[in-house]
Amino acid sequence: MKKNRAFLKWAGGKYPLLEEIKKYLPQGDCLIEPFVGAGSVFLNTDYSRYILADINSDLINLYNIVKTRTDEYVQESRKLFTAEQNDEQAFYLNRGEFNQCRDEFRRALLFLYLNRHCYNGLCRYNLRGEFNVPFGRYIKPYFPEEELYHFAERAQNATFLCQSYDVSMVDVSAGSVVYCDPPYAPLSATANFTAYHTDSFNMVQQQHLVQLAESLQGNRIPVLISNHDTELTRLLYQQAEMYKLQARRSISRNGGTRNKVDELLALYKVVGA
Repeated sequence: MKKNRAFLKWAGGKYPLLEEIKKYLPQGDCLIEPFVGAGSVFLNTDYSRYILADINSDLINLYNIVKTRTDEYVQESRKLFTAEQNDEQAFYLNRGEFNQCRDEFRRALLFLYLNRHCYNGLCRYNLRGEFNVPFGRYIKPYFPEEELYHFAERAQNATFLCQSYDVSMVDVSAGSVVYCDPPYAPLSATANFTAYHTDSFNMVQQQHLVQLAESLQGNRIPVLISNHDTELTRLLYQQAEMYKLQARRSISRNGGTRNKVDELLALYKVVGA
């Protein structure tokens, strides 16, 4: 099966790990993703239905517009991918417009522009909820037309919801499978936690996610979770089957050195399924 790329650039995207994730994803009728991000798992699996959620309202607004207004969206967003728009002054004007914009369609156009023109495709907001990633200085940002149309086609079997992970993990219907790709746990007790939209995803939430997964498992709903492979995560997921994945993330340490960090899949398996 051909691997399909997401139309957004996304930090921590799961495209490189798809084969291993798919190996451990249980079968079911519906895949639920409480942290959908760029949607690489959704785009490369074959469930009958999908419930895809994220706390980022810009992301979910964009996905709903690409799903329902595909041709119009592709036509209009292409106008922002020109040499004139790939300029520092133009970028900051567009970023300022985005931060003031209340029109959902225009905001969705600008979100893709910012994603493809900003530094490293990062998605970061300040405490006022303003997008604040600087200009990326790329020679010619890629316009993902093919990826947009593929996403829109797949999206016809998906429901996109802006909500927190804990809402997505209650009242889950029989036959569902849950895949969680939360903001990763810190590498040490002193490391900073990953920002989760404008709020931080802290240790309490990491533990809460585990409790929800164990509860779903008890209701015969399997759950697969991705995270760093550390002593902390192995303690968190001790009730799950754990699978170590190849190191692919290069993490900056003190002193400027970079260490490869392995990743972990924790499977809350339904016995007899």
